[in-house]
Amino acid sequence: MNIKQCFTPVAAALLAAACFSGNVLAAETIKIGIPQPMTGPATQYGDQIQAGALTAIDAINAAGGIKGKQLEAVLIDDACEPKQAVPSANRVVNSGAKFAVAHACSGTTVPAVNVYEQEAIVAITPGATAPAVTDTIKPHYFFRTIGRDDQQGPFAADYIVDVLKPKTIAILHDKQTYGSGVASQVRTALKDKDVNIVMDEGINVGDSDYSAVITKLRSLNPDLVYFGGYHAELGLLLRQAREQGLNNTFMGPEGVANNDLFAIAGPAVEGLLVTLPTDFTKMPSNAEVMENFKKYKRNPNGAFTFPAYAAIQVISDSINAVGEDSTKVADYMHDNTFDTAIGKVEYDSKGDLKQFEFAVFKWNKDGTFDLITD
Repeated sequence: MNIKQCFTPVAAALLAAACFSGNVLAAETIKIGIPQPMTGPATQYGDQIQAGALTAIDAINAAGGIKGKQLEAVLIDDACEPKQAVPSANRVVNSGAKFAVAHACSGTTVPAVNVYEQEAIVAITPGATAPAVTDTIKPHYFFRTIGRDDQQGPFAADYIVDVLKPKTIAILHDKQTYGSGVASQVRTALKDKDVNIVMDEGINVGDSDYSAVITKLRSLNPDLVYFGGYHAELGLLLRQAREQGLNNTFMGPEGVANNDLFAIAGPAVEGLLVTLPTDFTKMPSNAEVMENFKKYKRNPNGAFTFPAYAAIQVISDSINAVGEDSTKVADYMHDNTFDTAIGKVEYDSKGDLKQFEFAVFKWNKDGTFDLITD
């Protein structure tokens, strides 16, 4: 076709109208994809991330948005399922968003990273802690506002050795990307400290009876049982262990810190130790952030809530600085530091945080828990 043939007066007018309409629509909002578990057993983690991200978006929009544009959240369900990783990431792409507050679960995040890299979408995970997220490839567009397992693991190991001082330890994990990964980091750090690990095994996700592993624990009687995985399996382990007379101390990572843990384990949660992001709600610098949660009637609590809020802050600050070009935004994020709801955010070459503050919390028999380190 001869290109000149397309430009009759009527065609030109229609083309101009179409282009003008498209530009207006494109300029109306800045879309931010939020692919998170909205169904399934990990829904609470998605709820936390939505609460943080949406509250930050509402606050920014109320203050005039970014360069006069409003932020628009695009909510997507990934169900914390690895098989939903690429489809949900592609839904971010198809929405037209060039930015995302991405997946809570490591097993979902690892395959999704490639989509964001290929499509030049700046994505920040507030929840995926497995090193494989950023170690598998060296991403340019993918970042975190949560510490890695090889930061959390040594922190947990230091607390175990320096405070708990057990003579023997058993390590269990759920054989999945996140659970086995964090258990591996704890194991390595404990071995470096010459701690006696008397048991090191995986359990099957979805099993309803852990009697065999509990029987082995009873025979070994370790001072501490460290579990890498999520709340559903730990809840059953705790309940069945207490029912069978095993009263040893249990400890786990942030993935077990779910309100449904108490629904499964009941008062057997008493004494459970968990490493979590520190309690950012108590930081004096977050007084205005806490007012925003109150204003928009959202719960500020949860391991991933403030990291999600911080993710929106980092994205918005970067767009304010260099505009909406995602490559320029990624470059800016790598080269600058940010004051956020989780404190100072500074990235290494992989998009991982140079520092992140974890703490230890202790569960009470009514399902509440208290900060015991800061």
